[in-house]
Amino acid sequence: MVTRTFVVVPALLLALLLTALPATATDAPTAAAKETAWEELMPRDWDPMKDFSAGEIGLVQEGSVKERNMMRRMRELWDSAPTNPKLDGARVRLPGYVVPLEEVKGELKEFLLVPYFGACIHSPPPPANQIVHVKAQAPLKGWRTMDAVWVSGTLQAARADTAMGASGYLIADPQVERYVLKPR
Repeated sequence: MVTRTFVVVPALLLALLLTALPATATDAPTAAAKETAWEELMPRDWDPMKDFSAGEIGLVQEGSVKERNMMRRMRELWDSAPTNPKLDGARVRLPGYVVPLEEVKGELKEFLLVPYFGACIHSPPPPANQIVHVKAQAPLKGWRTMDAVWVSGTLQAARADTAMGASGYLIADPQVERYVLKPR
């Protein structure tokens, strides 16, 4: 019995000592990503159509010089769309669609996350504050153009001009998972 007491007591003392030590930064839990709606990426007071009246847009003939000028002006405004400063540095979880930028042998290093199917591919890109540039540290396997995904990570206000559109945000080293509808 005496031998057991000497083995148990040091083990208990070691356990107490270890639990009393302060936690290191690597022991701290990572902040949970907040599920974020695309509308939150725009400042509340920003209106993407404020410089265009419904009558002006409705009366423009497709293919006309007036239409080209209006689209150029819209593109300039949308490519410089303001970001929401409250989200700069926030941990977010955002649903969207994949628009590949850098792909090698079916593996993605970079892509744009966009709010609706066909954005940047079959239609003009949305405003920059509605496009997130996603950069992975390691190649992501199994993703294709317009796959529906959830992207989690730290959102940074960072402009980038790409062949597919201007982005207002960046998520580096993301967690990417298939988008699955929540059961009702």
